Amino acid sequence: MNLKIKIITAAVLLSSMTLRSQEKVIDKVVAVVGNNPILKSELEAQYQQVLSQQESVNENTRCKLLEDLLFQKLLLAQAQKDSLEVTEAQVEQELDRRMRYYLGQFGSEEKFRDFYGKSSEDYKAELKDNVRDLLLAQQMQGKIVDAISVTPSEIKAYYNNIPKDSIPLISAEVEVGQIVKKPGITPEAKKASKEFIEGLRQRVLKGESFATLAALYSKDPGSANKGGLYEKIERGAFVPEWDSWAFRLKPGEISEVFETVYGYFFIQLVERRGEEVDARSLLYFSDVNPSDLLSAKLALDTVYTILGKDTISFNEAAARYSNDEETKFNGGLIVNPFTGSTLFAMDEIGQVDQNVAFAIDKLKVGEFTKPTPFTTRDGKQAYRILYLKRRSEPHMANLTDDYQKIQGAALNKKQGEVTKAWIKKKLADNFVRIADDYKNCNFNNNWIN
Repeated sequence: MNLKIKIITAAVLLSSMTLRSQEKVIDKVVAVVGNNPILKSELEAQYQQVLSQQESVNENTRCKLLEDLLFQKLLLAQAQKDSLEVTEAQVEQELDRRMRYYLGQFGSEEKFRDFYGKSSEDYKAELKDNVRDLLLAQQMQGKIVDAISVTPSEIKAYYNNIPKDSIPLISAEVEVGQIVKKPGITPEAKKASKEFIEGLRQRVLKGESFATLAALYSKDPGSANKGGLYEKIERGAFVPEWDSWAFRLKPGEISEVFETVYGYFFIQLVERRGEEVDARSLLYFSDVNPSDLLSAKLALDTVYTILGKDTISFNEAAARYSNDEETKFNGGLIVNPFTGSTLFAMDEIGQVDQNVAFAIDKLKVGEFTKPTPFTTRDGKQAYRILYLKRRSEPHMANLTDDYQKIQGAALNKKQGEVTKAWIKKKLADNFVRIADDYKNCNFNNNWIN
């Protein structure tokens, strides 16, 4: 069943942008649900979006897209009947998210204005009613499916009913843990770092180029080669201290020096667009003393010996000895940034950290490496022990190894069935009319009375 509001949401993002580049569409109403019309321009926008994503199309594509729109309008009609509401703050947040996306596609406000002939703020105002309707529809859909769950017996029944030749193939996956030891920084080194970066800040305040000083001295691998410039940074993407300054400065203003877990920063706001900023950022920290780095290795040597005696589990050792905040309380397991789970397809772990992929290649499940040096994401030297918790070979999905995946599929199926029953019930209570041009569509639901 293709009736998912998230599909409509993704497509709407580029709808007017797509239509803007097409020949003018002679608009007309192609369907009505309650008091909510569906225009031909809306349908064509969805169709052009499918084409832009290079998805396959056929003679029934527009019919499927129309059914998605009919579902959205039915949700909206019912939300209006049920007096559901969305707050202005919710609407503004969604509008800001969309405008960040639009501006990101164009690269600048100027290019956006050239394309549309209006500012992003004017365009945002025009979108407001449509976004409010979409949020109401999503809220209504949530009322239908959010409380649905599947029991273990339903999951088993779902799997047993999959035809043998249709059971999906699961690619090879690994689950990897780590125990990290980052060298400590002495109070003297911290003081020297703060004094040095404060000196750089004073030079900027006196007129020297922020970009030049960042290129010369910043230890931030993500921005140093760009003169410290970060663009399109959303609130929450960086550490709280960075956000706190970035979202209260005025354009051109420079922050005080502030401390984070990565070291000392100062920043300069370039531009703010709602909950997104462009800013120059300079990070500095003292280089690790070789003796401190050696101490970190010796500490992990001890942990390696303890693990070898099998007197403590890896996840207990991670919680006790690792000083990596992202993994120590997660059994040491590295999280896949693509999926949010701790499972990686082999090509995914190579994209995240090629050194990890090499290190675990020859490990057997349950084995771990000796302490090895590596560079953290913020450019600091440290040591770690890597552990291969799990490796699966390519296989047909089964309930033992792939329970969560099968559970998700079973839940989607059940939600689809409940949604289909809801549509059937609500069609009896809501006015629906479809233009003659589309009455021959092969819909999944009986939209034509």
